[in-house]
Amino acid sequence: MKRLMQRKTALIFIYVLMVLWSCAQTREVAANDMNCPDSPNCVSSQASDPEYFVEPLKFSDDPSMAISRLKQSLLKEKRVTIVDEQADYLHAEIRSLIFRFVDDVEFRFSPEQKLIHLRSASRVGYSDFGVNRRRINRIREDFQQSN
Repeated sequence: MKRLMQRKTALIFIYVLMVLWSCAQTREVAANDMNCPDSPNCVSSQASDPEYFVEPLKFSDDPSMAISRLKQSLLKEKRVTIVDEQADYLHAEIRSLIFRFVDDVEFRFSPEQKLIHLRSASRVGYSDFGVNRRRINRIREDFQQSN
């Protein structure tokens, strides 16, 4: 009887995981698209929807110094991997602790405007429970304090 209950519990657990996984949506990362999809798991300084909008980062120092400060602020986050770094663009992946889901964090530099446009978005799922917004706020705070 005990073995039968364990098998039923395991089957129910597997079924719940399959249902949850099938509800997840996976997105491709578009290199030039800093907008957000129609789901509450993204923030961007170029979002057309005010619900997902965050202010871009502003800097007054030399662009190369601003880039260096931004990288330092970004790398203070946990489980960060920088996957693309160019003169005017930075893309990092941040993995969640338990399920190892990937969030993409992107920065596009505009030296002439003294702005850094940003985007932080979950690749999988519908809601992120505010994780991306809080992450960007931490990076912003550290970036501004290091100036």
